[in-house]
Amino acid sequence: MPVLKKHKILLYNPIAVFFDMPLALLAIGSVLDPEKYEVIIVDGRIDENPLETIQSHIEEALCFGTTVLTGRPIKDALKVTQAVKKMRQDIPVIWGGWHTSLFPKQTLKDEICIDVTAQGQGEDTFRELVEVYATNGDLSQVKGICYRNEEGEIIKNPPRTIVAMDTFADINYELIDVEKYFEKKGRRQLDYISSTGCYFRCTFCADPFVYNRKWTAISPEIMVNKLAALHEKYQFTDLNLQDETYFTYRDRVIEISERMIEKGLNFTWAATMRADQGSRMSVEDFKICAKSGLRRLLIGVESGSQEMMNWLKKDIKVEQVYMCAERCKDLGIAVQFPFIVGFPEETDESIRETVKVALDLNSMHPNFHTPIFYFKPYPGTTITDNVVKDGYKLPETVHEWSDFDFVGSSGPWVSEEKYAFFEKFKFYLKFAYSNQKWIYKPLQLVARWRLKHKYFNMPVEKKIVDTFFKKQQLA
Repeated sequence: MPVLKKHKILLYNPIAVFFDMPLALLAIGSVLDPEKYEVIIVDGRIDENPLETIQSHIEEALCFGTTVLTGRPIKDALKVTQAVKKMRQDIPVIWGGWHTSLFPKQTLKDEICIDVTAQGQGEDTFRELVEVYATNGDLSQVKGICYRNEEGEIIKNPPRTIVAMDTFADINYELIDVEKYFEKKGRRQLDYISSTGCYFRCTFCADPFVYNRKWTAISPEIMVNKLAALHEKYQFTDLNLQDETYFTYRDRVIEISERMIEKGLNFTWAATMRADQGSRMSVEDFKICAKSGLRRLLIGVESGSQEMMNWLKKDIKVEQVYMCAERCKDLGIAVQFPFIVGFPEETDESIRETVKVALDLNSMHPNFHTPIFYFKPYPGTTITDNVVKDGYKLPETVHEWSDFDFVGSSGPWVSEEKYAFFEKFKFYLKFAYSNQKWIYKPLQLVARWRLKHKYFNMPVEKKIVDTFFKKQQLA
């Protein structure tokens, strides 16, 4: 019986600063029937000549897909997409990810090289798209996409509801060279996602728009069995959970930790926690997580002002943040506590409270860090919708969005004086209480004195460090 030739599916991960494994592409690639399809993942951060690699597969490819975050990764995705169409004009090009969930039609309108955009959870959507291309099927029957029909009209199909993650195939990490990611990261850290979505309503975040405040997760027994198999295969030493809100259900988290302990899984792990979720966990719960390998949490604070937290609809209390910090301090769990300043309507009193809470948390433990970012209106959020109504101008095309810097810039609500203050405050906060090499000990003493007295004039130390140590640009 003759062996049928497999269709090649070309997937591309755009260039970005960090070296997280391309979980979105792995997810959609893993649901395809391996007897029918050969999935090729090309990563612009890993492959030295990604266009050459794409060129070597393009003639046999059924379609080309990429995942895109709003911001600088769009620029590389556009460059590669346009090159793909020059290589082979008839190849279907699919864009998915956050940007196309936020701008499903605009992306197609702005760039003729893109044929389909996908919205929301992508596994079933992509599987159906591939089958349509393989069988000359009907795109109008695929939920969760926008596409350009034969007349050039942009059509938006009905949305796809979120599906339980247990129904999907295991993520096939063999689709990438895992060792290359370990090398780039500088540690044997495996990226993994155990849940999708978010129930919460924060007005500065696009999650409520993208996920419609829904959430689904892999069940504990299935997840731990998968992790055990992956650990045996790849011998990773750290697990980086990429869930939006890993600690959504306390019982699930504890069962996972207990099963990890029972199986003797010897690796550390890191995850994201909301302060209200942590406050509902007992000290014993934290101990179980720590025993199972929990080494670091990310707990978003955003503001030290309860009034501002309420305005942001964070639905947490400042006291809950301190409670989580105390428990993590006692167990030696590292924590990142991100803050955001420069919101519309933010008062000077709110700023002072944020400075106080950030300093309090940073000084509690050497492994507590309080990165501070400036608010920049992000599409799909309630605050952004409101400021746009008041006249704020967002980028209008996919090409303009490719220049959007969400992390490294600020909105118009951050005055020059406020910006200068926080740049100095962040600098001294970074050195004041964390573990430092002996060469930085004098700077640490100066930083603590400056923070105590809120005296940041003539920051000679900052100018020296900024001159001799290049900052990493985030995107």
